[in-house]
Amino acid sequence: MAHEIERKFLVAGNDWRKEIHASHRMTQGYLNNELHCSVRIRTCGEQAWLNIKSATIGSSRLEFEYEIPIQDALDMLGSLRQGPLIEKVRHLVRYRDHLWEIDEFEGDNSALIVAEIELSSPEEYFEKPAWLGREVTEDIRYYNTQLSKHPFNSW
Repeated sequence: MAHEIERKFLVAGNDWRKEIHASHRMTQGYLNNELHCSVRIRTCGEQAWLNIKSATIGSSRLEFEYEIPIQDALDMLGSLRQGPLIEKVRHLVRYRDHLWEIDEFEGDNSALIVAEIELSSPEEYFEKPAWLGREVTEDIRYYNTQLSKHPFNSW
């Protein structure tokens, strides 16, 4: 069984930008958004993934992810998607011993920037960079599934 342990934070300021070592444009859409799990398709360049994630609130959730052909992903996003696409640029920033994924949202979620860190256990220690803002791990409004239904700019 695959477990994702992830914490999510808002970003304060722009100092993190000088630490970016890679950026990728991503598009994702949800095929369902049910109470027990979400099923999403994500594309990044010419690659695509099917992702199934438990709808558990908090830092630890079940997650299964499988690479799929890009054309299958585009077909599913075009014909099976529920709600609008989530569009974002994911920036990778290494701080101390951890890799941070900083998602800079576009479209109806523009102006939202969220930093995520994946951990090996809920108790794992990590140093918080100065550019890290308030933690939103437990706030479902910041989950991508919710942003697809209730975009940030409508709050």
